[in-house]
Amino acid sequence: MDGYRPGCLGDIVALHARYYAREWSFGLAFEAKVATELAEFLSRMDLSRDLFVAAYDGDRLAGSIVVDVSGGGPEGAHLRWFIVSDEARGTGLGAALMGRAMHFCDAQGVRRVWLTTFRGLDAARRLYERHGFRLAGERAEDQWQGGVVEQRFVRELV
Repeated sequence: MDGYRPGCLGDIVALHARYYAREWSFGLAFEAKVATELAEFLSRMDLSRDLFVAAYDGDRLAGSIVVDVSGGGPEGAHLRWFIVSDEARGTGLGAALMGRAMHFCDAQGVRRVWLTTFRGLDAARRLYERHGFRLAGERAEDQWQGGVVEQRFVRELV
């Protein structure tokens, strides 16, 4: 697992686009949103505050996770672009990525972390909940234009 390397922006976008198109029929609007927002994050990330992890198996992206502290806003740090490739699912990589992200948050003194996802991603939800996230709400508004019910999860340290 490492940080940015040339091409990983495109690799992360492609991994998201292919998975969510195949499994959830998401289209160009979703892919463009991931590409735009990830590029914006990478151009402003502050390595002293933010975490960017891209896990590779040779030259192939196996997974990624981001903790956007500097741009998370008043709601706390924003967990984003968490995904594991088909080949790496079931290997423990997802748990390792999430563990690294939560360790980073704890070491940085981040008191609140939030993420958005949608109903139906049950394995991811179980992983979030094992790491202290709780469902904070659902809404019918679908920012990804995939016909899903959006969910917001929050992890708060008291």
